[in-house]
Amino acid sequence: MRITVESSSNPGHIASKEEFEIFSGKSAGICYMKENFEKLRNESKEKTLKRANGTKISGHHSVFDHDVISLYLEDIPKALAMVLNNEKMYTTSEKSARYTKMKADALESELYFKWVDIFKDKIKGLYQEKYPDFFTDLRIEKLAQENARCIISVFTPTSMMYTVSYRQLNYIYGFMMSEIESITKHPFYEKLVPYFKEFCDLVYKLGFIDDTLVKNNKGRRLSLINSYDAEEYFGDVYITSYKISLACLAQAQRHRTISYYFDYLEKPEFYIPDILLDDEKLKQEWLDDMNKVKDNLPEGLLVKVTESGSMDNFILKMMERKCSFAQLEINKSTNEILNKYVKALKGKNHKRANEMEGYTHGARCTFKNFVCTSPCKFPLGIIETRKV
Repeated sequence: MRITVESSSNPGHIASKEEFEIFSGKSAGICYMKENFEKLRNESKEKTLKRANGTKISGHHSVFDHDVISLYLEDIPKALAMVLNNEKMYTTSEKSARYTKMKADALESELYFKWVDIFKDKIKGLYQEKYPDFFTDLRIEKLAQENARCIISVFTPTSMMYTVSYRQLNYIYGFMMSEIESITKHPFYEKLVPYFKEFCDLVYKLGFIDDTLVKNNKGRRLSLINSYDAEEYFGDVYITSYKISLACLAQAQRHRTISYYFDYLEKPEFYIPDILLDDEKLKQEWLDDMNKVKDNLPEGLLVKVTESGSMDNFILKMMERKCSFAQLEINKSTNEILNKYVKALKGKNHKRANEMEGYTHGARCTFKNFVCTSPCKFPLGIIETRKV
């Protein structure tokens, strides 16, 4: 694992921890200033740092969110990326396992390339002749990779640019240190402890960690894992639980206005790509191969996910995921939630029931308030009956 600071606060300028403290201290002074910000700009460094420290000790940490740090995280496990991407606030640009070939161990790599070839043959035979403009050789290659990646461990290395505030970086550091020191850990976090330690060591050496900010006075923890069985509800806000693969969860959690957590199922289950469902022999071969790598936590492992948010933010999710270009699994899971949402709203005569029902007639290009800038011209994608 390697971590480098690419920018802090302003692209091209690497600010120091002291500069962060000074800017946060001046920002903290705005709340009670008698004149204007110009006076805060010109006050002594000592006075500013004293205010920053007092604000920090009092627990009013929001002023430390004004400064941000962009870190390039190289060769971190996908599982660690998922942990980071579940904590608000952040921005991530991550290497995609849908569009690039990932490095895996010998067995996983052998199975991955085997299934890339199988999926390519299946997709070509089913769709290319009839829809050649959409199913180009390049798109078929990417779709094959998208499905084959389910065989690869969620601990496979990836790389990403991760931009986070000064406060949040300290909180993340504190959350991970708490998990490292915890006596009881979820098995998922247990496997991540060596990577938590490495991440924390590298981040500490960058010089941005503050002993006061990392203190966890509110008892917060990393949010990705939770065994709580929430009561399902659909209204102006919603909460629901369902089964999806780890790969699908990694996509879903990027909707940062929606909250997600997951837990393992009692017995291992695996996502089966739809294009295999009509071939019993290939379906069984897929499950056999998934079982060969189950101890590595393949990305196709199904987990119980709990999702919560507002109706409006769920609509925004549909604007992204109800599309021919979206991964099929998240397209389908979004529709399953939508169908439950509409049924619940109609059952209570909710004033927005008809509005939500309007999203059930196909992909986002059928929405009355959406304009598609890249029409797929793939009818099975538009009516949402595609198998890949």
